[in-house]
This record gives sequence, C-alpha cells and structure tokens, in this order.
Amino acid sequence: MGRSLFFYKYAFGRGDSIVPIPFPPVLPQKIVAQGNTCVTLKQLETQILKMILKRLKSRSLSALACLISLAALSGLHAAPTITSIDELKALQSKIKLVSQKVMPATVSLFSAKNGASGSGVIVSEDGLILTAGHVVRGAEEMTVIMPDGKQANGKVLGANYTRDSAMIQIIDGQKKWPYAEVGNSKDLSVGDLVIAIGHAGGYDAVRTPPVRFGRMVARGSNSFITTDCTLIGGDSGGPLFDLEGRVIGIHSSIGNSLSANNHASIEGFIEDWDKLKDGKTWGRLGGGSMDDPDSPVIGVLTGDSERGGIAIRNVFGGGPAADAGLRDGDVILSINGRRVTNLRALHAEIFRHKPGDVILVRVARGEENITRKVKLGRRGDFQE
Repeated sequence: MGRSLFFYKYAFGRGDSIVPIPFPPVLPQKIVAQGNTCVTLKQLETQILKMILKRLKSRSLSALACLISLAALSGLHAAPTITSIDELKALQSKIKLVSQKVMPATVSLFSAKNGASGSGVIVSEDGLILTAGHVVRGAEEMTVIMPDGKQANGKVLGANYTRDSAMIQIIDGQKKWPYAEVGNSKDLSVGDLVIAIGHAGGYDAVRTPPVRFGRMVARGSNSFITTDCTLIGGDSGGPLFDLEGRVIGIHSSIGNSLSANNHASIEGFIEDWDKLKDGKTWGRLGGGSMDDPDSPVIGVLTGDSERGGIAIRNVFGGGPAADAGLRDGDVILSINGRRVTNLRALHAEIFRHKPGDVILVRVARGEENITRKVKLGRRGDFQE
C-alpha cells in the first residue's frame, strides 16, 4: 500500500487514552536501531504484533478482544477472541486486501468557489459519488481528485442535510470510473468490525488516503451509525466499509471522544436515492464538529421552498437574523439582489461572504416584500 497508514488504534491503550500507531512503520532503511541492537523489519513487525496481541488480551480491552477472529475474516461478524499472532496477521492481510480494492474509488473533493473540501466515494461506473451534505453546502460544482492525483469535474446533485448525505456526478468524459460496491449497514450489529478511509487533512500527493479500522458502537436517529474509527478534518464525506469492501456509511461528524464518530448510513442514501439524483435539497444540518467553525451563518431554521423562495421556520434568538428583525414565516427571496429558490442557492450566496460581513436579505412577509441588513455570524459562536 505504499505509504498508506494502517492504524492499530487499540495497540497502546493507556486507560481511556488510546494512542493510534501507524503500521507498517514508515522506515527509510531495511534495518532499525533498537537500543544497541539492530533488528530487521520482519522482526520489528513481529514485536509490534506481539505488543498489540498483549493489549488485546488485557483486561482494559477485553471487550475488543472478543470482537476479532478468523470468523470475521471469512465474512461473518460475530467474533471470538484472537489468540495468536497468526490470526492478527490474517486480520491485517484482510484489511490490506479490502483497502487495495476500494482505495481507487476514495476521492478528495474541493470547491474553488467557497474553499469547502472533504472526501467522497465513487459508487458507480459512470462516476456517481456519495459524500456528506455539509461537504457540498454552498457549492454547485466540486473538483474531484483521485488518489493518484488525477482530477475531474463534479456537479453537485441533491442533498439531505438532516441525514448529512449528498450526491455528486462526475461530468468529465471518461466512460468508466473505479467504484466501490454499495452494501447494507442493516446487516451490521454493535461490535462488528468496520474500515474507514478518507483524505484526512486533505489530499496529499505523497501518500494514499489513511486507512483506519474500528467497530460499530451504536445506531442513532436519522439513519446515523456510530463507530470508534478515528476521524479528523478532511475525512468528512469519506466512506465506511464492511470487511468485504462494501460501502455501509459516509463520515459525517466527529464526536467528543474516539467512541463517538458518526456516519450517515447507506440505508439513508438508498431511501433518498431518487431525490438525491434528481437534485433535490432539503433538511438541516445538526452542526456536527466537522463543520468549519469559521463559516458564516444567519441563524435561521429553513423550511421548504415556497412562493419562489425559502421559508424561515424558526429564527433563533440572539442570532444575526433575529437582530436584523427577520421573523418566523418570512420567505427569503434574495441575498444581495440574487434570487434564491432552494437551499443550495441560499447556502451558495451566504458562502460568498465571511462572518462579520453585512448582507441584504429580501423577504416576503404577508403581502409585503421587505429588505433587512443582516450581519453574518460565525458558526463556531452560534450554531445554526
């Protein structure tokens, strides 16, 4: 896998502090000095695996030890304890094979218009991409960067912001794109092993997207699932796979601990598939910690499109819209003179600016159209 990183998250747990370590180690020489002794990489690998196995057998991680086995490697999810280095090596090999299979379909996304970025996964030969709703917010087109650096243009289709799900279609002329198979997260149970990939920290030409693995720890509302796969900025929109390399979720938000990272499940995408492909946008984001804290907000909860604009369902007290005198039931017609007829257009206009900028918001209120000056807030200070 070249310089791709495999994180054995549980190798060096110290109480509640889990220290991820890269494996295989990125080493410039065939031998490594260890004290006054030189060891081969093969010997070093064995030593690391022994330490991992020892941790897996420790009391503090006994629950995890019950999850991993050759049964999981054969496609089953129930898992008795790993008891040997050979079994741990088999798991490592399985993760490598799956990662090699799906790596070409894991892409980095970037919007030159508003600077938004994240990850995504191609799920069809003709270049259909699944990603997170907050990654495409405010963008109509995204640059798609393949792991090998090749770039393509993508058109943003639809988004369900409540589920934090979105679709992008590659519009360049190539007929066949590498893609990953869509799976079924309903088959997974709490404790099952999963693999997370994403362009952590953004696209990096000197390494492939880092690979991490962990386990499913919970199912939430709105088709979200929670895992303890370590995620950071840039992973947003990246794929979560089962041990057969099938897409079962899309990275959505980072929790307050390693055991609370949320993913939009593939079932939510399947339920909304036709609407997303048709370019429909609806719902609202929950303000997960993967959102850029420096992005601009107006402080309203929007509803459906009506009367040629976007209805305001709720104006949050103390927010920019409230300070400007906007009210529940107002219908946003334009921003700085530009018409907005759907959520994507509204976000696109807001994202032309930065927190502190003053924009002109024209709304319909009853039979009257009025214009208010709104000083944009900062998401980190006020969650929309």
